Amino acid sequence: MKRVVETKEGGLVAMLGEKVSLFCGIYIYTGKLIGVNEDHVELDDVSIVYETGELTEGDWKDAQQLPSPWRVMLQGIESWGPAKC
Repeated sequence: MKRVVETKEGGLVAMLGEKVSLFCGIYIYTGKLIGVNEDHVELDDVSIVYETGELTEGDWKDAQQLPSPWRVMLQGIESWGPAKC
């Protein structure tokens, strides 16, 4: 048996103001989550990750700065979590 608990603020909204990494179909975006709406999220101080290196250690092996703010469509996000660094 599984128990489902609904919360008013969950998912990406709960991470507003924090540094996050968004794993999408092709790229990984990482930066401070500053906005979430019905179709996209907005990141500040954002980079696109071309090579990760060890996921549990240190900085990204190759991450390139993007202009801020940067927007990512929700439909493209496969998973997310706290930023690596």
